[in-house]
Amino acid sequence: MDKALSDLKVIDLGNQLSGSWAAMFLGDLGAEVIHIEPPGGDECRNTGPFMEKQNKNSSLHFINVNRNKQGMVLDLSKKRGKNILRDLIKVADVIIEDFAPFTMENLGFGWKAIHEINSKIIYASISAFGHDCLPEYVNVPGYDLVAQSLSGIMSITGPYGGPPSRVGTAIGDFYAAAQAVISILAALYYRTSTGRGQWHDGAKVDGLSYVLENAIVRYTIDNEIPIPLGGIHPSITPFQGYKTKDSWIIIPCGNDGLWNLLCSKIIEREDLINHPKYKTNGLRTDHRDKLNTILDPIFKEKTTAEWLNLFQKVGHPASQINNIKEIIEDDNTKYRKLVKEIEQPEIGKVKALNSALSHMSETPGEVYAPAPQLGEHTEEVLKNILKYSEESIKKLKQEKIIG
Repeated sequence: MDKALSDLKVIDLGNQLSGSWAAMFLGDLGAEVIHIEPPGGDECRNTGPFMEKQNKNSSLHFINVNRNKQGMVLDLSKKRGKNILRDLIKVADVIIEDFAPFTMENLGFGWKAIHEINSKIIYASISAFGHDCLPEYVNVPGYDLVAQSLSGIMSITGPYGGPPSRVGTAIGDFYAAAQAVISILAALYYRTSTGRGQWHDGAKVDGLSYVLENAIVRYTIDNEIPIPLGGIHPSITPFQGYKTKDSWIIIPCGNDGLWNLLCSKIIEREDLINHPKYKTNGLRTDHRDKLNTILDPIFKEKTTAEWLNLFQKVGHPASQINNIKEIIEDDNTKYRKLVKEIEQPEIGKVKALNSALSHMSETPGEVYAPAPQLGEHTEEVLKNILKYSEESIKKLKQEKIIG
């Protein structure tokens, strides 16, 4: 298969999930990604689960987000290490980092300096509030949990009326990474006509706040602060999970037509269709608690499979709630190849997530190489990309500039 970004060189300085994940997307699409780590490795190598204890190369977290990359160890605290990074910037198209604001400036590689080295490069940085923020926000830690708490998303997540809860995945890191990739691709397209690079100043808190569209709009309309609603939708009813005889079923009844279908063909309660408290979505939402005292016992009468059969017969949306085991073992998940087996050096076969872009018709994203071992491609990058001599590489190794 052709690779959409095969002529692209990317410097990945990602030390956490967000930067590494953004670079991973570009690597899946064929970009040549050089993942630069400090001596000892980046933070992702220390995050489990591990295939083998005490082996930094066996972190499945690291393997998942660093496939399709070349690995390089470079000590940027030393002048010669900085010179190597400077040489890489000269030939690169994109540089990605997720350090705290001004870390790159303190190293001598802020946007202005990078732009002077290579005016065509696209520079993507990801932090909690971005570099361009009020001074008191500059030093806010950039961890996903911090972004979730400060963005407002935790305040509407959790059981109905309950305490704020973390979303069950690192959604702040993922949204910031995805938005960085969008900006990078847009900047590359813009560069084709202008020849100029750009700086994407990404903020995790921004990324999560943008997805709170419904909650933010509700507050701007009535000044009421949204609270956790569990599985309930704030303005559509019924649009939630119901306990069945053996598990749970989700019923997204998104309009009055579906409500009529539910009552007449599935639960056989036609009396509810034109009930003065339930005949429109607005009325059902206003009287949700009362309506659920009627619906809750009804859905407990049959198993989830029995209900799903009824819903499918009449074309009304509904679904079971899968756990992780069930989605991994689902026939369509296997058909879509969500999980792919990778041959990882030192470890053997491991199961990792396939590329989310694997279903593009002409240039699909794919997992074609394992994650690098610590410093695995350092000499190769210096020799093949920067054309360093064997003698200079040997000297850099002796001085522990590279690894």
